[in-house]
Amino acid sequence: PDVAVSLPLGAGRMTRAHLVGDPPTSDSLRDLRRHVRAEIASVTGRILRAGEPSIAVATSKTFRQLARIAGSAPSSDGMYARRVLSVTDLQSLVNKLSGLTAAERTKLPGVSSGRAGQLVAGAVVAEAVMDLLDIKELVICPWALREGVILHRMDRLPT
Repeated sequence: PDVAVSLPLGAGRMTRAHLVGDPPTSDSLRDLRRHVRAEIASVTGRILRAGEPSIAVATSKTFRQLARIAGSAPSSDGMYARRVLSVTDLQSLVNKLSGLTAAERTKLPGVSSGRAGQLVAGAVVAEAVMDLLDIKELVICPWALREGVILHRMDRLPT
């Protein structure tokens, strides 16, 4: 990539730091949105100066779950099934998810009980990224950061 940015906006961290209640209160959602948008806005200029991306890719279990709820292929369809998340689907998901309890979210397709509590925060982060960077659709990568680190290290092994 021409630009790489890392921000402390993980779904677990954002849930613990900003969301109160189950489902989260409207005040805590507003606080989370304000924080997330400020963090992302601090780097949008740098990202946008690199030019319009030919493709936007998201990688994490949170993004995979959001895409699954929005109708993307289940994991049983295999690692290489095309999975995408549109900004339109995501915007309606944020509203839907923020009105559900964590227990209710586990009944949605692809949502694990271990991640249901942090899914709202992940959706808020995703929505802010797509809005501020004017991304209409994300392609969901089947791998996450851990796999990327492993591959990076393997590339550096002596042959």
